[in-house]
Amino acid sequence: MSGDASSLPFAGELFLALATEGRLVVDAVRADAVIADLERTLAQVRSRLRVVRIWRQLPARRIGELPDELVQAVVDAVFVDQLAPGQLERAERELLKYIRALRRARVD
Repeated sequence: MSGDASSLPFAGELFLALATEGRLVVDAVRADAVIADLERTLAQVRSRLRVVRIWRQLPARRIGELPDELVQAVVDAVFVDQLAPGQLERAERELLKYIRALRRARVD
């Protein structure tokens, strides 16, 4: 496979189109469960994004100066951002599309 991580496909636009056209239909119980899972994932992504943004604004970035309870969260978030720059932001945008699509596709 060639290309970088930003070339990997996401299906948010496809899911939205299918839901809008009525070709994606999900029963309410299943849709609600998946939406809840996606919202939890979105909260985790946003939490990591918040940590990365704060880290970027620090004048002196020294892990050793952070409180012990924050060290692992900062290391995890910054590592993901360094490994795949921009992917947390991309994941946030896509998760929002998935949630909107499932809300449209939800049927009682």
